[in-house]
Amino acid sequence: MNKILITGGAGFIGSNFVRTLVQDGEYSIVVLDALTYAGTLTSIEPVFSERCQFVHGDIADRDLVEDLFEKHEFDYVINFAAESHVDRSITDPDVFIRSNVVGVQVLLEASRKHGVTKYLQVSTDEVYGSLGETGLFTEETTLDPSSPYSASKASADMLVQAWHRTYGLSVNITRCSNNYGPYQFPEKLIPLMISKSLSDEALPVYGDGSNIRDWIHVQDHCDALKCVLEKGVSGRVYNIGGNNERSNLEVVQNILDAVEKPHVLISFVEDRLGHDWRYAIDNTRITTELGWSPKYTFEQGLQLTIDWYLNNRAWWKSLL
Repeated sequence: MNKILITGGAGFIGSNFVRTLVQDGEYSIVVLDALTYAGTLTSIEPVFSERCQFVHGDIADRDLVEDLFEKHEFDYVINFAAESHVDRSITDPDVFIRSNVVGVQVLLEASRKHGVTKYLQVSTDEVYGSLGETGLFTEETTLDPSSPYSASKASADMLVQAWHRTYGLSVNITRCSNNYGPYQFPEKLIPLMISKSLSDEALPVYGDGSNIRDWIHVQDHCDALKCVLEKGVSGRVYNIGGNNERSNLEVVQNILDAVEKPHVLISFVEDRLGHDWRYAIDNTRITTELGWSPKYTFEQGLQLTIDWYLNNRAWWKSLL
């Protein structure tokens, strides 16, 4: 049975990926997570077993990472661990550099030294910057990050490519559009709007709400990641998109309609610094080369997500 290290596995996307691998039963899993504000054990505790172990720690801790690699002899490493909130990166960029750049270098060096079969870096479409009204991000789009968060993720991507080209480490990088689904930290747009609407609070929308994102259900993302891990061509970048472009205002209105709340709850607030206007993914490479495609429409995925938050209030209320 292949051994895999999943860093950041107690966070939103990481915890969903852990559950995906546990269900498949093909891997022996070690989850490494620092349990910062966005990571919680309640997201993955139900799947702990002899085949799925948890280690509390920081990917930037070289001694800890080295000990883990020596003990477990990992075949695969997939790195979800990252500070990921744009607003937080603007007020406290130092933390983002430590986790998203230094931590990645530590993981890469341990992977090279111990000869892992593949290292997979989970990145973001935000490294490409902002689009106008037309066009899509392809894997050849020039990196043009706008915030300290996206700049730190772009830096990590370049380190991953350097370890592949210089040392021959087998790697892949995935760049995904906006995720939504169960176990997402309630400061993010969709769960935040769900929680506030249920309490009849004002729903803050940046600017005029016209900023556009491509949305993908987290399970579609996890299926794509497993596909890249097992079939991706070494050294390749794969964009992962859901083919679901929506403006922020549309998303908020859809949520209000689904929970039967009035649109007057929407409150437009001052736009944030470095706010990219539009992201949109061209996922042709992963669909043609690896045979993956998203299963969820935005309408289906959003309703499932709202239902999950309605039925799991204790989980997200404990984090507010």
